[in-house]
Amino acid sequence: MRVDKFLWCVRYYKTRTIATTACKKGQIKVNGAVVKPSREVYATDSIELRKNQINYKLTVNDIPPNRVSAKLVDIYRIDTTPKSEFEAQELLKYSKDYYRKKGTGRPTKKDRRDIDDFNTEND
Repeated sequence: MRVDKFLWCVRYYKTRTIATTACKKGQIKVNGAVVKPSREVYATDSIELRKNQINYKLTVNDIPPNRVSAKLVDIYRIDTTPKSEFEAQELLKYSKDYYRKKGTGRPTKKDRRDIDDFNTEND
């Protein structure tokens, strides 16, 4: 089975197009090598993928016949992602409390008060 189809079948990506794009961008590695979307995946292959700033690691147990329900995903793969990856994601979430996108305009009164409160706490 193709690597992009496998990742779609085990619900790492919502569509095959997104999975194919991730392969083309070099975000997916099979056995340590960056692969094209058409690369065949076999049992016992290890896959590393980067999604939402998390480096997932998984091992292929078996090839599913088609897209499987969320309850049956664990039959076809073993997730070996370290817990530290998810903890780092939590820290990123807390560091972006006062982040504003460029070009969203002036801060509102509430934003300004929050920024002032944040600055007085750190002084």
